[in-house]
Amino acid sequence: MEECKATAEFKATAKESGERLDHLLSAHYENHSRSSLQTLIRDGSVTVNGKTAKPGQKLSEDDRICIHFPPDRELDVVPENIPLDILYEDEDLIIVNKPKGMVVHPAAGHYSGTLVNALLYHCKDSLSGINGVLRPGIVHRIDRDTTGSLVVCKNDFAHQAVAAQLKEHSITRKYRAIVHGQLREDGTIQTTIGRHPQRRKEMAVNVPNGKNAVTHYHILERFPSYTYIECQLETGRTHQIRVHMKSIGHPILGDPLYGPSKCPIPGLQGQTLHAMTLGLIHPRTGAYIEIEAPLPEYFQEILKKLEMG
Repeated sequence: MEECKATAEFKATAKESGERLDHLLSAHYENHSRSSLQTLIRDGSVTVNGKTAKPGQKLSEDDRICIHFPPDRELDVVPENIPLDILYEDEDLIIVNKPKGMVVHPAAGHYSGTLVNALLYHCKDSLSGINGVLRPGIVHRIDRDTTGSLVVCKNDFAHQAVAAQLKEHSITRKYRAIVHGQLREDGTIQTTIGRHPQRRKEMAVNVPNGKNAVTHYHILERFPSYTYIECQLETGRTHQIRVHMKSIGHPILGDPLYGPSKCPIPGLQGQTLHAMTLGLIHPRTGAYIEIEAPLPEYFQEILKKLEMG
């Protein structure tokens, strides 16, 4: 069997036996659309056991899949003087309080005004390069309309250390959210999460080849039609809290993708979800640091209105 010279490889598990190649790749690489992965397969950039394959090819246990991802298209990602709400900064890390409406890194349709544009201006050349020119320093992300704390790495040493903690699920991540309906008690949601088989912009629970996802939630305050909660992530899947709360019948207030089609709060844009607490082991000192991002003003105003009835 020829040597795999691709940029990524893995073996199909027993659970994945019988799956289509394009479906399996979609589950493994959530940031890539299925159509783009199908194009890679048709172009010969994906092999199974050293041979080119077709998107619909069925896989067997221990099949060796090799993928060659083309390098990111070189873009002129311009530093932009966008104010940053910096919660913590040293020579290795910068933790920012991301505002609502800001995209984390450049992508189709969003090549300016992103957090990366702002970081390039603030940090100059002091950002890790592991995730390429489009995502310098970015080791994890939060959704465009989710606010709150996000850690960025200034060098590859810090990036590798923080990425390892993310992989081990040892980073503390606590979110605040307002959900529809009254939750009765605290709880834990454990499912798998993967790309929705029909609606490709959405994630869904308990889909084929989904990844294990665990969210713990704690009730902070109940209102007649809503509940204010804290969610702690044990894993960090795409849209995890949003999908999990929908799965138990309590979608997040204002969520345009997983909640009611018409938002009951006039003027609210996007989900009421805030990444409040971020705690991790500092890559250089070994000390545990924990940072809190204060609730944004819009979130506080909604809580006041709900408290007033």
